[in-house]
Amino acid sequence: MSLKQVYSFTEGNAQMKSTLGGKGANLAEMTRRGLPVPPGFTISTDACLAYFQSGNQITAELEAGIHMALSELEQKTGLVLGNPERPLLVSVRSGSVNSMPGMMDTILNLGLNDETAEALSNLTGKPAFAFDCYRRFIQMFGNVVLGIESHYFESLLIKLKRKHGWSNDQEVTADGWKQLIGDYKQCIKRMAPIDFPQDVKEQLRMAVEAVFRSWNNERAKVYRKIHQIPDSQGTAVNVQIMVFGNKGADCGTGVVFTRNPSTGEKRLFGEYLTNAQGEDVVAGVRTPLPISALADEMPDVYNQLVQSAEQLELHYKDMQDIEFTVEHGKLYLLQTRNGKRNAQAALKIAVDLVKEGILTKEESLQRIEVSHLDQLLHRGLDEDAVTELLGTGLPASPGAAVGQVVFDADTAVEWSQSGKKVILARPETTPEDIHGLLVSEAVITSRGGMTSHAAVVARGMGKPCISGCEEARIVPDDKKFTIGQRTIEEGDWVTVDGASGRFFAGIVPLKEAEMTPELLQMLVWADEVRDLKVYANADNPQDAEIARKFGAEGIGLCRTEHMFFAPERLAVIQRMILADRTEARIEALQELLPMQRSDFEGIFRQMAGLPVTIRLLDPPLHEFLPKLPELEHRLAQIASDAGAAAEETELRRMIRKVHELHESNPMLGHRGCRLGIVYPEIYEMQVEAIFQAAAAVMDEGTSVYPEVMIPLVGHAGELQVLRSLVDDVGQRILGTHKGKCAYKVGTMIEVPRAALTAKQIAPYADFFSFGTNDLTQMTLGYSRDDAEGKFLSHYLDQKLLPHNPFEVLDTEGVGQLVEMAVTNGRAVKPQLKTGICGEHGGDQESIFFCHQIGLDYVSCSPYRIPLARIAAAQASVVHGSRSVEKPLDLQVI
Repeated sequence: MSLKQVYSFTEGNAQMKSTLGGKGANLAEMTRRGLPVPPGFTISTDACLAYFQSGNQITAELEAGIHMALSELEQKTGLVLGNPERPLLVSVRSGSVNSMPGMMDTILNLGLNDETAEALSNLTGKPAFAFDCYRRFIQMFGNVVLGIESHYFESLLIKLKRKHGWSNDQEVTADGWKQLIGDYKQCIKRMAPIDFPQDVKEQLRMAVEAVFRSWNNERAKVYRKIHQIPDSQGTAVNVQIMVFGNKGADCGTGVVFTRNPSTGEKRLFGEYLTNAQGEDVVAGVRTPLPISALADEMPDVYNQLVQSAEQLELHYKDMQDIEFTVEHGKLYLLQTRNGKRNAQAALKIAVDLVKEGILTKEESLQRIEVSHLDQLLHRGLDEDAVTELLGTGLPASPGAAVGQVVFDADTAVEWSQSGKKVILARPETTPEDIHGLLVSEAVITSRGGMTSHAAVVARGMGKPCISGCEEARIVPDDKKFTIGQRTIEEGDWVTVDGASGRFFAGIVPLKEAEMTPELLQMLVWADEVRDLKVYANADNPQDAEIARKFGAEGIGLCRTEHMFFAPERLAVIQRMILADRTEARIEALQELLPMQRSDFEGIFRQMAGLPVTIRLLDPPLHEFLPKLPELEHRLAQIASDAGAAAEETELRRMIRKVHELHESNPMLGHRGCRLGIVYPEIYEMQVEAIFQAAAAVMDEGTSVYPEVMIPLVGHAGELQVLRSLVDDVGQRILGTHKGKCAYKVGTMIEVPRAALTAKQIAPYADFFSFGTNDLTQMTLGYSRDDAEGKFLSHYLDQKLLPHNPFEVLDTEGVGQLVEMAVTNGRAVKPQLKTGICGEHGGDQESIFFCHQIGLDYVSCSPYRIPLARIAAAQASVVHGSRSVEKPLDLQVI
């Protein structure tokens, strides 16, 4: 049995969205509800896909279905397509499953030809109206169906009006429109080149094909990519009897929202035009009137519109965007859909609908989009004051900032200490730049993708970042960068908008972010619903303070290496790394110990009574040393200076050490727990600092729950050895605090072997924290820092990957390893605490997966905590709440 491909509006309903598209399903639903909808039919998304599969040909089956539906429409209306005595005119509109406003095509007044236009003129007694409709149809058909750019038609219209001194379309006479119709036909014959078709059945077939094809126009493809809409959906086509808003002063057309899409205020918001067709409202040729003016001009129509808007909002339980036409004082509804809105309006509407009893708390949580929270929680540009656009890169971390450009981290620190606001511009950033990133307002890089070092660190710090701006040639040595014909030198002011990837010359005013009452209310509801706990990735007391303000329930990742990059500390750790004897290394470590202890004390105070997971030193040691070219350059500068023998000797020793420690592949090199095995004194110092800090803060009366994370474990034996080291130091340092300090020891699962051997590792672990950034790199064999620029974007464009795996967790591969490790680890230790602390901890889809496989928590950057709290609640709503919370299993000594 063949699949039905064409449906009358009376046959569909709102639940048939995947078949009828959003517009078709809503037209059918409004028809069923008795609202004033002009009759019509919908050609299904299946028909669109069949069209593409048959080589862009309308099948005989579909053609028969269209003719049958058209015949039923003619019988219902008493009008006939192409009949000069009773001409039927229709609109042909696209209607995708997901709303894609303005991305695909529409054709109005189809069914007009030379004969039916004359007939319409005689039947209505309004020749100017009839021939205006005809010229509009020819222009739309020429543009949408035949691919002739609109400006060719517009220039002819402008020329006509200038010739006769007409300032607007309403002044054009019937003879003027007839002249323009002739000019339009000549334009089509010249540009297409075919004669404008007079056969109305042929017009309909060509129009349907054109709307199908518009699914693959460039703007639609870009929109789908941005909003992650599958290409496989296709579009439906809606054929609907025309109603005319351009028949006179008692006619009009408009768009109305049931609430204000900018503020969320509960009142009609919109515009309309008298004596106009739909495209006139958005064309900008005439200034529309506010919808409130309709109450004075057509009070009955306005009241009916208000009632219809209330009915539709109550039915769909959301703010509606409604298109309407008034023909001789009668209201017709042409479309309704959930209206687009800004961030604050989205929250206000969702909260108000709960207070009005229309939504439940759970339903309101489902209305919140990630993009809304990003807008609210970061500063933004005052778009009305935007100045000269310099360039555009990847929007790697949201927020806006203003500052003076600097080109190296040391200058950033120096200038910021003198009170200047700085923007750090680098070809790319490395861990060595961390102290510069810390003090900068924002960062711009010419290389790297959305998951590059700069992007990841900036997001963690809540700083705006634009990465991969390839058009900018950043030359740190010359203290400048060039973009096009413009050169920006050190000290020049620029404004960065990380949400859009744009940066501007000069100072653009910013709008501050705020935790609005609606957002706070939504977070309260989210916390009532969610099962997952939400922790923060925080490396210093300042980050911890921000995390607590955003509602963090602990710290899931404190990266101790980030504490070493401050200039006064970097010199000490370099001395430790360069030490030739263990005694010299320990001496340097003892100098570092109070620095680390002070940081841990500050973090413990900020997170009073909450768990703090501290990762021991992870990166390879060479990352703390100067780059080899820099050392060789300094050596060449002093080689001829007889008085610099000692410095030369030290430089040569440092160069030898850099060569010795260099890792050809740092991901797989001497790092993580391997450092602790070879140099146990490093880990011993860090653990001692943790427990000393815990004891000091407990003496102040504050509860402390340290969790010591051993990074990069791949063998159970590694964790066994290093767990013993932690316990031994704990026994030695805590002293009188024995029995009071509850702590955990666990590991970061980031090596595939660790996930595969979780049963062997679990006996030595109190928790598994999944470092999904590195686990993704090692599982897929992709380098996070360079995959985007080299091949990842091609994979995404060609649909070889559904998402960037560093942004959205690869649940089929990496996710399987995580789930396997959780299952096997808990088979040995049922109370094993599990969570993730990679970038995926702040991604909505990834959080849903974490909920489904039973993780205890997600950890993300402080500024993404509200997003994670709401996403965790959404996961509970969609996938169901899990079992009761497991009791704490704390190691007490």
